[in-house]
Amino acid sequence: MIQLIADSGATSTEWRVLDGSSVKAVRTEGVSPVQIKPAKIKTIVSKEVLPLAGADVDKIWFYGAGVVGDMKDTLVEILQKVFPKAEVAVESDMLAACRALFGSNAGIACILGTGSNCCFWDGQAITASGRGGGYVLGDEGSGSYMGKRLLSDYVKDLVPNSLANEMYRRFNLSYEEIVQKVYHEEAPGRYLASFSPYIAERRNHPYMKNLISESLEEFIFRNIVRFDPRRYQVGFVGSVAEAYQDVISQKFRNAGYKLGPLLASPIDGLVKYHKQ
Repeated sequence: MIQLIADSGATSTEWRVLDGSSVKAVRTEGVSPVQIKPAKIKTIVSKEVLPLAGADVDKIWFYGAGVVGDMKDTLVEILQKVFPKAEVAVESDMLAACRALFGSNAGIACILGTGSNCCFWDGQAITASGRGGGYVLGDEGSGSYMGKRLLSDYVKDLVPNSLANEMYRRFNLSYEEIVQKVYHEEAPGRYLASFSPYIAERRNHPYMKNLISESLEEFIFRNIVRFDPRRYQVGFVGSVAEAYQDVISQKFRNAGYKLGPLLASPIDGLVKYHKQ
């Protein structure tokens, strides 16, 4: 049986083709219907994934950020058009994190990447979810959240002059461009998160150190605490979790919380899970 596994965030999608013991990989941009139109998703899958996987895929496991309601049906329809022989299962990125982090064991699963989310996994199902809320209503601690805080301070002249001048030179930032990108163009959450590498690069600056610490505290307080992290292990997936694992570890030690696995991406854990 040929299986196609996808883990799609707002910024990028990792695809794996499982054919017996063979595993083939490709990365594309994020294919979330929240961020981009269905026609573009179909184009990406047809041009970049179909040549790798071939037309004879039997089963597709697609895990994606923001996959709820009609958006799930939209993705099933798109994937079945590209791979007409395949049975398609579209699930949330939260379920991907749970399966990759804990398998059949219970734990608190967290996503910290472009966006953020958290839930309790009993080993078989998600029994309680923190709801991510997206870049407007939530996503605390994520790349988009930190980027939003940084740009909000930048437009209000609250970023220290040395950093503000550096940002202007490096990104050619103007107030008009920021407003255009955030309010009038596709994928504003992705744009906000595009400043995450810069924040990580300048993490030792007192302003950035404070921004990172407060953002992660917000995530812990608003998402994790309700699930009893002193009793259950807390696992993380995502680029932001990987970048600031030292900060997260310190905060957990100070609070007496149980820190579990920490993965940059759930894709390898998903490959292992579906091989079984």
